[in-house]
Amino acid sequence: MNTPLFIAKRYLFSKKSINAINIISGISTLGVFVGSAALVIILSVFNGFENVVLSMYNTFTPEIIIEPTKGKSFDPGTTAFLSLKKDSRISNYTEVLQEKALLRYGDRQHIALVKGVSDGFLKRKQLDSTLLEGKFMLHKGNTQYAVVGSLVQLYLTLNIHNDFEPLNIYSPRKGAGNSINPADEITLKSIHPVGVFQIQQQFDETVIVSLNFARDLLGEEKNVSAIEIYLNPETSVEEFQREVTERLGEGYIVKNRIQQNELLYKILNSEKWAIFVILTFVLIIAVFNIVGSLTMLVIDKKKDIVILNSIGASKSLIQQIFFMEGMMISLIGCISGMAAGLAFCLAQQHYGFITMSDFITDAYPIGIKPTDFILVFLTVTTISVITSGISSRLSVKTLSQMKEQL
Repeated sequence: MNTPLFIAKRYLFSKKSINAINIISGISTLGVFVGSAALVIILSVFNGFENVVLSMYNTFTPEIIIEPTKGKSFDPGTTAFLSLKKDSRISNYTEVLQEKALLRYGDRQHIALVKGVSDGFLKRKQLDSTLLEGKFMLHKGNTQYAVVGSLVQLYLTLNIHNDFEPLNIYSPRKGAGNSINPADEITLKSIHPVGVFQIQQQFDETVIVSLNFARDLLGEEKNVSAIEIYLNPETSVEEFQREVTERLGEGYIVKNRIQQNELLYKILNSEKWAIFVILTFVLIIAVFNIVGSLTMLVIDKKKDIVILNSIGASKSLIQQIFFMEGMMISLIGCISGMAAGLAFCLAQQHYGFITMSDFITDAYPIGIKPTDFILVFLTVTTISVITSGISSRLSVKTLSQMKEQL
């Protein structure tokens, strides 16, 4: 039998001679309960927002992107890329040629990114979910079409249903020198927009066209700006990235999603951990109530402490009793708090009773991660060990005075 644990349980659940001790112990447990539940809920809400934001980006952000180390374009027809294109681990392989260009629609104009993509782009999942109106179609036979971002539509007051007003795109002619007629230095291409998509500001100032149209506009016969890759679900992105980096050499940069949106990931993580630190300080204050609770308990049980010491209990054993008492108060509050937090998160996921307006989701999103529960448990446990250790020392610090008083 674990004697310190047995006595600690008796002290915790038995009636004390001073009723305030029960109240203080209850407040300590409640403080840890609320702090633990709040940490679980807040971390889960941040996970939910992170999933929502990243899902918006991931529709247009590939798992792997390959770009040249120097310059703006490279030849995708080399042996290395032809071999890569046939890799069975790849579910979608898209060649991209993009450049800033001047857009003109009616009497309005705006500079935006023109992104030419190969046919593999249209095979991506969830493209239709980004459409505000129209359809995702880039060509039909020899007729070329464009899909524009919502901000492009806003700036140009573009109407995709007007078949008589084309979207004019101007780009500097490649290799053109000084000319008497400035118009000779500019390439003009007209195209009809058939769809409008909306994702996020970074992407909504983009015009998506076919790769052939982009080649004619930019005067680029074979080179591309980047290659975007989506992998099969069972494929490890990290392993694939490392392998492709070694295969292509120093002339190319191979980025995963985190590296493509490094600032976004840093912002999401910094906000999450800032809130975690703030709530941890609140939790520390709650857990330190245990010091007061155990101090009162030592006063109430000083007769028991003297008796235990007289019959052979060492100071170490007496310390362990009150250490166990403090840990039990903390862990009961922590485990019950995490359970309550989990129940709340599951209810919010299922019923969405806490709603929000003017956002892409109707209810506060929730993302439950087992690692968050482990983190909360370890945080509470660490704080509890420190506070219980401090409090337990009080039980034997004045042992000699207790003997004299009794």
